[in-house]
Amino acid sequence: MNKIITISREFGSGGREIGKRLAAKLGYAYYDSEIINLLANATGKSEEYIQNISERGVYPYAFQFAKSFSMYSKMQQEQTDMMITQQKILKQIAEKGNCVIVGRGADRILREYNPMNIFIYANIESKIKRCRKKRKDESLTDKELMQKIKEIDKERVNYHNIISHVKWGSKENYHLCINTSNLEIKNIISPLADYIENFFGRDKK
Repeated sequence: MNKIITISREFGSGGREIGKRLAAKLGYAYYDSEIINLLANATGKSEEYIQNISERGVYPYAFQFAKSFSMYSKMQQEQTDMMITQQKILKQIAEKGNCVIVGRGADRILREYNPMNIFIYANIESKIKRCRKKRKDESLTDKELMQKIKEIDKERVNYHNIISHVKWGSKENYHLCINTSNLEIKNIISPLADYIENFFGRDKK
């Protein structure tokens, strides 16, 4: 069976960087925004539209944007279809070969493939600092950026709640949880890669 690593992460914790560096270190395929492109090709929808619903669990709140119940029902159906298509794409990716997948509820969607599930988190000070370093939202104050971080994480919780009863971020639901507060991401990749190789080789010992 292919070796699959899923990475769930708090916004600003460095999960995307960890995923990308791990994939390069291990020689695995890497999927993050690439999934948005695959979804756009499969559905004919814009990447912006897909980005809004592929990981954020928008449809429970769609009613406030709809002008009628029929419009709400149509929006809900479109978004449900999108999520089903995304699940199919994730399974196709898992069957192609060894890979690292960031977000999209892959830890639950691909559970039949026995992935290694990693959760990345950090304290709020480190997340703000990391966002600043990446030059994201430079116009926002620290207070505004903190609120944005909390809102995005809440959206990820909402999405996870739609696809699974398993609680997002609870340590018992992951094989490894990493606190990246005050850590330089590049410095933890080699020992993390060694740990992963041992994880996948544990049944052979």
